[in-house]
Amino acid sequence: MSPINRVSKFHISSPILSGLTYAFIWMMLGALALSMLLWLSGMQEENLPKYSYILHGFALFIGGMTSGRRAEKRGWYYGGLLGILYCLIIMLVSFLAYDAGFSVSVLVMLIASFSVAAIGGMLGVNMKRS
Repeated sequence: MSPINRVSKFHISSPILSGLTYAFIWMMLGALALSMLLWLSGMQEENLPKYSYILHGFALFIGGMTSGRRAEKRGWYYGGLLGILYCLIIMLVSFLAYDAGFSVSVLVMLIASFSVAAIGGMLGVNMKRS
């Protein structure tokens, strides 16, 4: 019997799609952790928005790093585009689920999403691929 020499890996070649995938995976894991923390500890629901903003920022940063690393150039561009798409998807979900409208705070979130993901993309370009 011969050993398996090569194992095929699932690889998303698009920097934006791979960044969005990683961002949403980290967002879902963080949301699960926040839910467990809220359920099992004495954390109050009033603190939840602050932690969810931190969670979204972390997910955007990781997604930006992933897209920048996959792109290998123009990390701020791919990271920023990822941040805009991520924010638009979150806005669409909030509109469909909660009937939330457009306001100045949404514009601030869009700018913050672009900035955090662009910084992640700039750092991701400079990471070595293994």
